[in-house]
Amino acid sequence: MFAKEGYSTIFVVFLFSISVAVAVSFGPPWLGYIFYPLLIILCGLILYFFRDPKRNPPTDDSLIISPADGRVVLIQETEEHEYMGGPATQISIFLSPLDVHVNRVPISGDLEYVKYYPGKYLMAWEDHASEMNERAHFGVKHASGMKILFKQITGFMARRIVYHLEEGDQIKVGQRFGIMKFGSRMDVLLPKHIKIKVKKGDRTVAGESVLAVVE
Repeated sequence: MFAKEGYSTIFVVFLFSISVAVAVSFGPPWLGYIFYPLLIILCGLILYFFRDPKRNPPTDDSLIISPADGRVVLIQETEEHEYMGGPATQISIFLSPLDVHVNRVPISGDLEYVKYYPGKYLMAWEDHASEMNERAHFGVKHASGMKILFKQITGFMARRIVYHLEEGDQIKVGQRFGIMKFGSRMDVLLPKHIKIKVKKGDRTVAGESVLAVVE
């Protein structure tokens, strides 16, 4: 299965590859030995990037799961006044270009806040990327009354974030909600009292890896 957000890019890459292959076919044979393998690799890479594997989210609503595949690069205490209004624990997940980039909702609840920010394209693992890069913020209120905020953040290579959520939506843990293209970062901000279940350096799987437990 491939992410629907990647269909247009896949089409363009395949059209380009076919056009180049046709042009090369009119040249000397040695050109084909060079270009045909490169074009096949290019098409394979674009399909690999936009893969969308099936995931099995937990049914326990007390679990907060990872919204992204990647590696935990930061866990720190911070202040979050945009939506949560107080102290929070920030978990940052870095996605390399080889990770699955389809994003999934980390917790069920009412989507009360959605905000898009244009910005720069710093390396996604840099601390200031959360405040300066292009990003989209989503505030969710859980059935318990707890609020969390999660953020799609572009990186140096990523030039576009896509999401399909609007304020007022009822969202379900594990559901697909968007994609970040070609390397990026996801931040999840949780109330300070929440029990964190990951540590820096851990690998996460979107829709399955447990980040924290609501108590």
